Amino acid sequence: MGIRRQCSSRCLSSFLAKTTLFVLIAFSSATAVRFNYGEALEKSLLYFEAQRSGRLPYNQRVRWRDHSGLTDGLEQGVDLVGGYYDAGDHVKFGLPMAFTVTMLSWSVVEYRDEMKGAGQLAHAMEAIKWGTDYFIKAHTEPNVLWVEVGDGDTDHYCWQRPEDMTTSRQAYKVDAQNPGSDVAAETTAAMAAASMAFRDSNPHYSHLLLHHAQELFDFADMYRGKYDGSVGAVKSYYASVSGYRDELLWAAMWLYKATGNDQYLAYVVNNAECFGGIGWAITEFSWDVKYAGLQILASKSAQPSDSTESVIQVLMEGKQERYANVLKQYQCKAEHYLCSCLQKNNDSNVDLTPGRLIYVRQWNNMQYVSTATFLLTVYSDYLQKANKTLNCVGQEVRPQEMLEFAKSQVDYILGSNPREMSYLVGFGSNYPINIHHRGASIVSYKENSGFIGCTQGYDHWYSRSRPNPNVLVGALVGGPDNLDNFSDHRGNYMQTEACTYNTAPLVGVFARLNTSKLRLSQSQLVYSV
Repeated sequence: MGIRRQCSSRCLSSFLAKTTLFVLIAFSSATAVRFNYGEALEKSLLYFEAQRSGRLPYNQRVRWRDHSGLTDGLEQGVDLVGGYYDAGDHVKFGLPMAFTVTMLSWSVVEYRDEMKGAGQLAHAMEAIKWGTDYFIKAHTEPNVLWVEVGDGDTDHYCWQRPEDMTTSRQAYKVDAQNPGSDVAAETTAAMAAASMAFRDSNPHYSHLLLHHAQELFDFADMYRGKYDGSVGAVKSYYASVSGYRDELLWAAMWLYKATGNDQYLAYVVNNAECFGGIGWAITEFSWDVKYAGLQILASKSAQPSDSTESVIQVLMEGKQERYANVLKQYQCKAEHYLCSCLQKNNDSNVDLTPGRLIYVRQWNNMQYVSTATFLLTVYSDYLQKANKTLNCVGQEVRPQEMLEFAKSQVDYILGSNPREMSYLVGFGSNYPINIHHRGASIVSYKENSGFIGCTQGYDHWYSRSRPNPNVLVGALVGGPDNLDNFSDHRGNYMQTEACTYNTAPLVGVFARLNTSKLRLSQSQLVYSV
């Protein structure tokens, strides 16, 4: 949870309130200006091309990158070339990569037309397919999934371009003897959601993804266990703190959406209580914790695929009555999360910075902002179509109000904040220029192909005071602290490192806002404290 500060002095409280109000008024005029969300969408998709591992395609648009990781999996006799580097290093971590692809796919499922209208649908599909092609390779047997390439410890010891990597490329897998239900289930969700995205444009590929997703779900459910208990190398980086039960429910929900097979909905309902689906009222949605996303999905309409039958309404239209009670509990938890973001719960709201940014924790806080913004945007659209409102402790919240709040978070990211800085790299004229990112901080391999050794990068590039030579366009950095402060230094990885799962949820939100005529008045931007 975010940091809560309490002041015992009434004078100090009054001073802080007045100071906060002054700061908000100071930047509110900038917030009234509409941002170019179409440009933000285009740039956010460019970021995924910068994070590619493997042999880059002929139409690669991020020109300062080149081929890398071309022998991944060779020592294990498996082709693991491809996929994404998660952040500013060169390890391929399966769990956050899968969540990234799930969110990209969900964005296309919800906002395909908006992306097409912006001319970005093809690029979004390419970003998804770069990940799912890798997952197909990594799923070598029904009960085997390769979940990591590289070693975080040795990787962090070096500061090199991906094209020069000399660090370990050890590959790690989960199987029946060494289970990893969380990572296998998240990969299930990614492939099921992607199968929906590709259903019309590439039916054969969609069917292949769904086949892998169903096999992986069976594997994840039959051989239960946390993947960080089987792959020790991941514990210091992407440990599964929430366990695997949220991912199993999340994966089953996506399989229900993709197939219309009632057995998956039954799984979500029958395991709701024992797996925590209706017992957890939480205030974050992330690569680790899936409950809020699951609860949103379970609260809305689901349409089975490949069927001429009428649409099955999971909850919104009151059908599936034998599941109605449990699904209603899912909805209550979903709305608790949304109300906490909107500051409309009595005593369990998400913290906000003085500039009104959602604040969950110090390290890479923007990941929680982008996921919350996505869920608020999607659910506001669900409610709008169903002609319903959100109920927050007796208060009715209109869908438009939810969308306005989501927009305020996006606008903060793009520059309407006390520092007037865009935290989406390459957007606007004032954005971070010292990103904690190996490839971006070292001269491009295409400009100078001379080998840069492991520690040589630290000596000559990491410690230098000049801006990165390559702009990591579309990267959403970790962002400011709980007081809206931000230090643009390469060594400040908590704030200046970007991750794929930061940007992925924003792809759909940018597409949605690009077609919205929503405006916020200056008066809506000044809040009392």
